[in-house]
Amino acid sequence: MRESMNVLIIKNIATEGPGTIADFLKQKGVPYQIFNMFEPGEMPDILYFTHLVVLGGPMAVYEMDIFPFLRTEAAVIRSFINSGRPVLGICLGAQMIAHVLGARVYPGGTKEAGWYNVSLTPEGMEDAAVSALSVDKRPLAEVFQWHGDTFDLPEKAVRISSSEVYPNQAFRYENNVYALQFHIEVTPEIIREWFADEKAADIDNMIKKTGTVYPEYHRRTVKFYERFFA
Repeated sequence: MRESMNVLIIKNIATEGPGTIADFLKQKGVPYQIFNMFEPGEMPDILYFTHLVVLGGPMAVYEMDIFPFLRTEAAVIRSFINSGRPVLGICLGAQMIAHVLGARVYPGGTKEAGWYNVSLTPEGMEDAAVSALSVDKRPLAEVFQWHGDTFDLPEKAVRISSSEVYPNQAFRYENNVYALQFHIEVTPEIIREWFADEKAADIDNMIKKTGTVYPEYHRRTVKFYERFFA
């Protein structure tokens, strides 16, 4: 890790925090700052940061009139991309990156909530960071999803993950901008909180599934962080 590294993490809602991303940065001694877009406050000087992480949220890119802070968020993403600094977008963050790069973001028609398999494309398997998410070095990853929107692939972007329902699960732009529709930052506690309003049986099934899948998932996501933040 570079001693000069400093990470800006953007939150769009209180319940969608940085999870294992913050855990990883703490462990590595990398300074970071979390900025809550949904609260009043002045955005920190973005020139001070080397990396940007944009988290998820229930709002949509096409709801900027309802959530005007998304316009500020788009400007921040655009500034990081234009200056060549690494950007990681998760769920809404990925959709915001797609929007900034000129792609359409829209309702997908099918809600994904829970553990799903996605395919890693040949380009994804050749990518040092993304290939870390693969299961047993196969072009397959079991990931946690919570979304209903999707996006078109931006011009000059490289598709790195897909599924039958959503062809664009993730993409890379240039060599340092990653947009992931799925959630690599979740912990069992976060998943339990997100499912708190669901039916008891659904919660029990999700917690059981998470207990089985999560340890290996966490190991793979940490490898992704090691390579992305390097």
